[in-house]
Amino acid sequence: MTLPLEEYIEQTFFFETFRSQIEEGYSAQEFLTAVRSELLTTVQLPMAIDFLLTDMKHTGILSAAMRRITHYFTPFQTFVIAESEREESRFDFRVALEILAREAKYRSESPPIQGLFFYQFETLCRNRLGYDRGLETLVQDDVYNDDWKEWLTVLRKQMGLVDLAEMIFYRSEFYKIKGVETDAVPLFGEREGRIAFATRHRDPVFLFSALSRHLGYPSVPCQKRATEEENIVPFLQRRIEHLESRLQLLEEELRGGVNLNRYFVQKPGEQE
Repeated sequence: MTLPLEEYIEQTFFFETFRSQIEEGYSAQEFLTAVRSELLTTVQLPMAIDFLLTDMKHTGILSAAMRRITHYFTPFQTFVIAESEREESRFDFRVALEILAREAKYRSESPPIQGLFFYQFETLCRNRLGYDRGLETLVQDDVYNDDWKEWLTVLRKQMGLVDLAEMIFYRSEFYKIKGVETDAVPLFGEREGRIAFATRHRDPVFLFSALSRHLGYPSVPCQKRATEEENIVPFLQRRIEHLESRLQLLEEELRGGVNLNRYFVQKPGEQE
């Protein structure tokens, strides 16, 4: 899925500002309510925010609503936010927002598909988000063509069994240059293949670092080790927002029942 340039620019601003406001102590609902007026009216993001805000008032989380508007948010974006919202997760919500801000900025620069893959895969690796479910979100993204989807499916099945650098080398132009006959469509260029060949059987972190140095691929924000006190703050914030949503539903139930009409899209011309 590819959005217009303006969407990625506004997404970059949205995620960056979201992270800074959370650090200053604002709640997610407060930010979503205020930020809409700052965005361009010609993009779809304000409408997406309206949907997020409405849903979040009742669920306390963002990922549930993001999962329902797949025409706007990618499966990878939803996955990153969902991982930060899990109650047992140590993955910081602020880091998740920074990851998505950098990804949106990178997409606004019309990056090569290889660079986008390396950024997303490094996000899974450095933040320990899980290769199986993480790679599944990449397969679901239409930004990758059928050749990529086929390779990502194989990669998902073989992670932990086959060296990542080896798999990149085998699907690169550099593999052909070395005189090996293959019918596989190259997915990576000569330079990516050369770097992968030079970093085989090492920690993938060294591969990502070399790609960043030589090809200018963006670095990935990663979870920093925090004290017990620092870890408890975002956890308590998520718990409070969940409790507020549940309390609101209970109050509506006591007043005569929950209004379910808000969960349905009203067709033009229909009356409430």
